[in-house]
Amino acid sequence: MAHWLMKSEPNVLSYDDVVTKGVPEEWHSVRNYAARNNMKAMQLGDEAFFYHSVEGKEIVGIIRVATLAHPDSTAELKDGKVVWECVDVLPVRKLKRPVTLADIKANPNLQDMALIKLSRLSVSPVTDAEWAEVLRMAGE
Repeated sequence: MAHWLMKSEPNVLSYDDVVTKGVPEEWHSVRNYAARNNMKAMQLGDEAFFYHSVEGKEIVGIIRVATLAHPDSTAELKDGKVVWECVDVLPVRKLKRPVTLADIKANPNLQDMALIKLSRLSVSPVTDAEWAEVLRMAGE
């Protein structure tokens, strides 16, 4: 199983919104090729940290990939072809304690994390060691 980090502005889609809906949520409107390719690489059951960007700047929960990549319902076709794809996700659990971007940047074990190195990327891979370290920081 691979691990990921997926960012959303909480005023657009928060972790609590995903919990409240109770059905798979389409992770739509991503318009970056690297982020799209990361979603295309996801497998059913992969887990991702849910990161509140802009407001909060913290990892607040864990979500699970519920569908393989499929056409993004918010995207227009380009030359008759699907360009933008997405996955659907379900909530797993809220972290005991959110892990802030400042805490991640201060942790020497996380200095190579894509969240820091590729800060504008909205969907990024997380190594097993990074996953375990963030969970430790969250009190899990």
